[in-house]
Amino acid sequence: MIVYPWNSRRAEGLRMLRLRCKAKNGTHLMQGLTHQSCVQELKAKVEELTGIPCSMQKIMVGYPPSSLDLRNGHAHLKDYPIKSGDTLIVEEEKNKPKVTTPKTPLKTPLLDHTPALKRRAVPADNSCLFTSVNYVVEGGVYNAACAADMRQLIGHIVASDPAAYSEAVLGKSNEDYCAWIRRSDTWGGAIELSILSKFYQCEICVVDTQTVRVDRFGEDAGYGKRVLLIYDGIHYDPLQMLVPGTDCPPQTIFSTSDDVILAQALELADEARRKRQYTDVNRFTLRCMTCQTGLVGQKEAREHAKETGHTNFGEV
Repeated sequence: MIVYPWNSRRAEGLRMLRLRCKAKNGTHLMQGLTHQSCVQELKAKVEELTGIPCSMQKIMVGYPPSSLDLRNGHAHLKDYPIKSGDTLIVEEEKNKPKVTTPKTPLKTPLLDHTPALKRRAVPADNSCLFTSVNYVVEGGVYNAACAADMRQLIGHIVASDPAAYSEAVLGKSNEDYCAWIRRSDTWGGAIELSILSKFYQCEICVVDTQTVRVDRFGEDAGYGKRVLLIYDGIHYDPLQMLVPGTDCPPQTIFSTSDDVILAQALELADEARRKRQYTDVNRFTLRCMTCQTGLVGQKEAREHAKETGHTNFGEV
């Protein structure tokens, strides 16, 4: 059994709540709230989605719906019977005077501590996949020397099961693959992610900045934990949840039932795509570090490797 070095109570507090609110103008998805969010943030979000002023909101939850006492604007949502998956029923209390001035508490100081998913850059040293996976499964602890151990681990797993890891799966003989992956100048990819997902007993999700899609390794294995990487065509970085303006350590392990985190990861990938922060693998230039031949794209690199046996490539 894998033991993850993370604080489950802290993770619960930082995990995004999957909420909806239902009002006269329809049902809305509510994003950006956690159990650590305060009542004032909840009411501000409801006003944004429904148009009902904070001072005139009646918010109910449960079945049958019961009204929440939200008079303390600084109280945290963890103190209320609100959980992921709930739909909040929102009504406008006509008998309350409409207050238009007290919007000062809704300004940015309350929102500065909203958890945000961010990229954590790791070195582009041919081992970024291994460094990134190690970072997220270890709960945001960076270890610059982890790649060699992870390569040895993968080599051991593959060598111990030649039937499952045959030449048809690996693209080379089991023995050749094990020697290849243990070298410090080779790149990891889908095969290695599948192996590491099984070893760490967690789903590894990779969001691609060129195609804005998510590839999920271990998706059907029933794991309860999920970690996230972002990929730009040649380089992997880990993704982490940070709380700005606080000393909270990063959160890198999430629940597989938390689809909001996947949506946020795809938003990051889409933002990177719009800024063209990706490498077109069919056009980027490489050099064979063995014979110094210039190559363009993965196709030429594969053909060169097949013809010569050279597999050590560097980006130009």
